Amino acid sequence: MKYAHQYIKSAVLLLESYDGSVPLAAFLKNHFSQHKKFGSKDRKYIAQLCYNYFRLGHAAKKLSREEGIRVAVFLTSDTVEEWIELFPENWISNWSAELNDRISFIATVHPAFDINQLFPFQDLLSNEIDATAFSVSHLTQPDLFIRVRPGRFQKVIGKLTAAKLIFHQLSETTLSLPNGTKLEDVLEIEKDVVIQDYSSQKVGELFNAISEKITTVWDCCAASGGKSILAKDLLGEQLQVTVSDLRASILHNLNLRFQRAGMVGYKTYVADLSDNFRATVAGLKDATFDLVIFDAPCSGSGTWSRSPEQLYYFKKPKLEPFLQLQQQIVKNILPSVKKEGYLLYITCSVFAGENEAMAAFIQANPGFTLIKQHLIKGYAEKADTMFAALFRKTA
Repeated sequence: MKYAHQYIKSAVLLLESYDGSVPLAAFLKNHFSQHKKFGSKDRKYIAQLCYNYFRLGHAAKKLSREEGIRVAVFLTSDTVEEWIELFPENWISNWSAELNDRISFIATVHPAFDINQLFPFQDLLSNEIDATAFSVSHLTQPDLFIRVRPGRFQKVIGKLTAAKLIFHQLSETTLSLPNGTKLEDVLEIEKDVVIQDYSSQKVGELFNAISEKITTVWDCCAASGGKSILAKDLLGEQLQVTVSDLRASILHNLNLRFQRAGMVGYKTYVADLSDNFRATVAGLKDATFDLVIFDAPCSGSGTWSRSPEQLYYFKKPKLEPFLQLQQQIVKNILPSVKKEGYLLYITCSVFAGENEAMAAFIQANPGFTLIKQHLIKGYAEKADTMFAALFRKTA
């Protein structure tokens, strides 16, 4: 590649001016908008180098930025391809297709590089997680996953095939594609398919453990509304959906998405669930629901392979505020579950404190019984890692 060395220099300058206070994608977009000299190809390669660097997590912090980028390219790429001019011959000759071989080689070149420090928070992990496999998974970019909506499978397969896009069928409703695949001109997003991580789709498997007919659901931290659309598709058209979020701007985007998805008759509320929302949100004052979905605000640690800068800047003290917030919201929303109704608790976290410990906290509340909990190990499938627990209110 003609400008490989210059790309590294540009990436180093960007990394030195970035502090993790905003998502890396937003930071790069703003930078490139202010520096018009970079063409689309330049932006692509420089951004790739920045993301690759952060994929090393805490493992390369003893290396210089430039050398860290070089190590990152070596570990995140199966072949040297366009970056060949950046590496001496001994690196190129050791460029094995096996990641473990490349990791072993780097350990001989840079004794200060410690792959065990890529994710140095292993003492916080849920017990079922393979700490080594999970850590190393951050070196691989996750796939793009879509969930095909009811009655549209053959139509979607036909469109993808006609467009000659690469895809793999993982289930009767799930397809995976290479990350970055452009689907907007091929499929009707929200109507034909929902872009939804594989593990997030698997959360829907807990709906199978619900024995009662569900007619009302409250997606209380709805964000983009993906769980509401999933519930509607799996639990039936009769479902009456209520959604809430702390941020009005998020609900505006949700409304647009629901319109595209054909969602009708739903209710939306801006609500701070950490506070006394029943006193401030009239529509939720006395409302109870057959199913409350609580997709909890959390560390997001199960998604850091998509946003590796968050892993790089994470420190243990950042976890405690999430634990306190989760407990406070749980206390506030439990009265909104009908007797014989259900609470579905969800995180995109790998930390036991946000997962199993919170499940125990919920179960300690009188009248709530754990039906099923599931740690969804997406790191083995180039997907996010998530946790979900279903409770029933029996008193």
